[in-house]
Amino acid sequence: MMPNPLAEVPDRSFWGRGLPHPLLTIFLVLLWVALMNDYSLLTWTGAITLGLWIPIYTGNFWPGRPKIRSPLRGMLFLGIVMCDIVVANIQVAYLIVFRKTSRLQSRWVSVPIELTSSEAIAVLMGTITLTPGTVSSDISGDGRAILVHCLDVRDKQELVDTIKNRYESRLKEIFP
Repeated sequence: MMPNPLAEVPDRSFWGRGLPHPLLTIFLVLLWVALMNDYSLLTWTGAITLGLWIPIYTGNFWPGRPKIRSPLRGMLFLGIVMCDIVVANIQVAYLIVFRKTSRLQSRWVSVPIELTSSEAIAVLMGTITLTPGTVSSDISGDGRAILVHCLDVRDKQELVDTIKNRYESRLKEIFP
């Protein structure tokens, strides 16, 4: 049987073997230094060692790099999420300080989704969880709905529409 010439060839270069995820390496190094709150040579050495070792060690667990249709839209999505996090923090602080707990309408809401990419679904669930006042807790067995807990929601359909229009529609443009 002839090998498929279009099959993905494993990357044998230094970047593929020694540095399989360069952005993750940079992130881990900077995170370690920030957490240690020390800028000595020993801290940087440990950070670089961990930053190189962790992606290599966990490389077998990475299924492949997700395909992103539009990185620019991804950056715009990130900006929208960051703004939403700030606004939601203020709203949750208001609820905690000025509203009695007996008046909160905490609910579970099932949000139907049309996303098919596992990466897009993970980003959607992460976005919901990062936004204060909401937590995505489960995905249906067929992957067509996610279960979201909300601190205070008056209208379930309004929440579903907001998630679908504000986040899911943008993620469909970013991920194939």
